[in-house]
Amino acid sequence: MPIQKNNQKKETRLDFDPVNLNQKLLAILPKRAASILTMRFGLGKNPKKMTLEAIGQKYGITRERVRQVEEYSLKTIRNSKEYENELPAYEKLRALLKSFGGIAKETEFLNHVSSDKNLQNHTHFMLVVCNHFKKIKEDDEFHHRWHIEPELAEKIHIALKKLYENLDDKEIIPESEIVKMFLTHLEDISEEYKNEEILKRWLSISKQIGRNMLGDWGRSHSPSIKTKGVKDYAYLIIRKHGSPLHFREVARLIEETFKKKAHAATTHNELIKDSRFVLVGRGLYALSEWGYSRGIVRDVIRDILEKEGPLPKQKIIERVLESRFVQPNTVLVNLQNSRYFKRDKDGRYQTA
Repeated sequence: MPIQKNNQKKETRLDFDPVNLNQKLLAILPKRAASILTMRFGLGKNPKKMTLEAIGQKYGITRERVRQVEEYSLKTIRNSKEYENELPAYEKLRALLKSFGGIAKETEFLNHVSSDKNLQNHTHFMLVVCNHFKKIKEDDEFHHRWHIEPELAEKIHIALKKLYENLDDKEIIPESEIVKMFLTHLEDISEEYKNEEILKRWLSISKQIGRNMLGDWGRSHSPSIKTKGVKDYAYLIIRKHGSPLHFREVARLIEETFKKKAHAATTHNELIKDSRFVLVGRGLYALSEWGYSRGIVRDVIRDILEKEGPLPKQKIIERVLESRFVQPNTVLVNLQNSRYFKRDKDGRYQTA
């Protein structure tokens, strides 16, 4: 329900006011202790959180002393009658986290609660205060996350690691498919959690698995997931299109799809230099992963003959047109070059 403060509506999924709740709890503390928690967790008018060092400088004390005050103040709140009176609200927050998946990336859950930074900070403070909620700090594999079921959290961590290990560096997987793959690694998970939205939230906990702007998933460090420039955007555009595209059309679609500036000439230059792309016609580019080989028509003919042996003229033309958008006459002109090709007594062509 909407919470109103300063005559402005702040939308939240909570049916209680976390700001009012936290103000009651802070009121039981000495003034300085309440002020330190307010600054530390961004509970005041300014939602920016302050570091231990910054707070220490403000009060002329060490960062360790600030940490001690913070720890003592939180303990005091947890042991207070006022905290016990607010347990029904904490239970509602616990139920919300459970319905969200039981374990969640911190930023994603707080965004789910509200888009308002102030309400997010007050919700975060509730998570910190209450022993119902356990935080696992970020590491090389996972983001900050909160959970209410340790066994569930461990199962998800294991499943995410297995999923990552089974992905190829260059692999791009549609969202529906990676959800199915992820589910195969999850053991003994309650049916209530086996829905696509919750599984996608669990996927977002991983730092090693990511989603690109087109909704496909893969290893986070892959250029198809962590796009860095025109050539990566171009790859996604051509791959999504499914057939060769002119570089001018690629540039246009980059701007339209990703809202990124892409000059046609720059796009052309990037495609030429990258081995993921193959020029298959005048300005037309395909992906090398589709089976297209780099090189001019003569090189394509040579590759075909080396793989398949001597072939009649018409068969060569058919093979070349499978990988190049050129006129049949272009193929014939190249076959007439005796430096590279010759005909045998049966009229078939082979390399010279």
